Amino acid sequence: MTATRPILVLNGPNLNLLGQRQPEFYGRGTLDDVVARCEVAAANFGAVIEAKQSNHEGQLIDWIHEARGKVAGIVINPGGYSHTSVALRDALVTLEAPVVEVHISNIHSREDFRRHSYVSGIADAVICGLGIDGYSAAVEFVCARGEEN
Repeated sequence: MTATRPILVLNGPNLNLLGQRQPEFYGRGTLDDVVARCEVAAANFGAVIEAKQSNHEGQLIDWIHEARGKVAGIVINPGGYSHTSVALRDALVTLEAPVVEVHISNIHSREDFRRHSYVSGIADAVICGLGIDGYSAAVEFVCARGEEN
């Protein structure tokens, strides 16, 4: 896939602290490590990524709205908004591109409240429990989807 449109990699609240916050769940890899891995995965397909992180729900929604018609797909780790934000889910459903939800830890083996995600039901794929390698897998999925079309 030689993408003319980037893959948007969005990270939600607290992911700016990746590598520092609860390494027993999230590992020692940083957000910069995530971005670097995504760039490599995309480059293998001739694609590029655009990576953004915000602790603010409205900012994430604005970026999703701005991405409509401009991206090959979205890889999103909504963080805690996975479990609380109908608004984020509603923004993602407006896209006409693949959406891949990523969670670094296995949300299904954690606290009960983490087991439900509003995003999962509208995502084309959900990856959880692979650590930061899940992001690379998600980017590869979006790239492969583009090759199919």
